Amino acid sequence: MSLHFTSERPADQQRADDQPADEGVLERGFTLGEIPGILWTPASASATEPAPLILLGHPPLGLDKMYPRLAARARAAASDGFASATIELPGSGDRPRWPALEEARAAFRRVMQAGEPVGDEIVDALVLPLVDRAVPEWQAALDALLALPEIGGPVGYSGGVISIGVRLAAVDPRITAAVLFAGSFVPRSVVEEARQVTIPLHVLLQWDDEGNDRQAALDLFDAFGSKEKSLNANMGGHTGVPEFAGEGAAGFLARHLK
Repeated sequence: MSLHFTSERPADQQRADDQPADEGVLERGFTLGEIPGILWTPASASATEPAPLILLGHPPLGLDKMYPRLAARARAAASDGFASATIELPGSGDRPRWPALEEARAAFRRVMQAGEPVGDEIVDALVLPLVDRAVPEWQAALDALLALPEIGGPVGYSGGVISIGVRLAAVDPRITAAVLFAGSFVPRSVVEEARQVTIPLHVLLQWDDEGNDRQAALDLFDAFGSKEKSLNANMGGHTGVPEFAGEGAAGFLARHLK
């Protein structure tokens, strides 16, 4: 798949929602085949000084809804000299509907609303097909992005869905460090895959996350085969990650990608 830029927002222009772009950060929309994505690059990135790259993972809520948080993370990364990129996940945003995934999400919501345990069958149906489709797309995006003269290695992954990050770290040697957000259910088979992950890891866990199985997240962390892995657990719900936790994650990436 080839990458085509569809929009470019210089630092002195504003978004339609009147949010100014940060000086020194270039935001470009792109398509990879039929997959939309966004690339942010710092002003310092050039063919003679290519920027390291961070892949920004996110939940399957659509890039438009996730944009404010993704852009904030990208701007922070750019201030550290990193380029950042993200792509729309299968079945999300303007991408074609995925009936099987929508059925799995509906089954998950019914169980959660009834206050019943979320069984392995529902977790597998909800997560594994998404991982199977999304990871090859992330790899295709990485192929295209690393072909740009202003983008270079090393490459890191930061965000969720955590099972996507686990699979990507396990199968793609170009990923050299990862910050993983523990906030989604994890199939047992992904826990087994985690034993193959040996790169440095920094895992963020919200202790009171209402939609996450805390013990499963701890079991996943224990399963990682990495010699260097850290767990930053903080009190609070899913969206209550404290600012200092984000700063710690940024410091981790700066140590391993520069």
